[in-house]
Amino acid sequence: MDEFLSLCKDPFLALVAGLIVGILFSAIKLPIPAPPALPGVLGIVGIYLGGLIWKSLSS
Repeated sequence: MDEFLSLCKDPFLALVAGLIVGILFSAIKLPIPAPPALPGVLGIVGIYLGGLIWKSLSS
């Protein structure tokens, strides 16, 4: 259980931070600083996964 919690801690904190930023930006009527559509989000995930693949191949 401790291993599961340690794996989930950073993603959970990132989600909470994202929610807070989204609420604040919406409250002050600014555009949300994130891709507006699923393809944009998937592009960011692809960049992250590409970086992981490169690190594993180059080591």
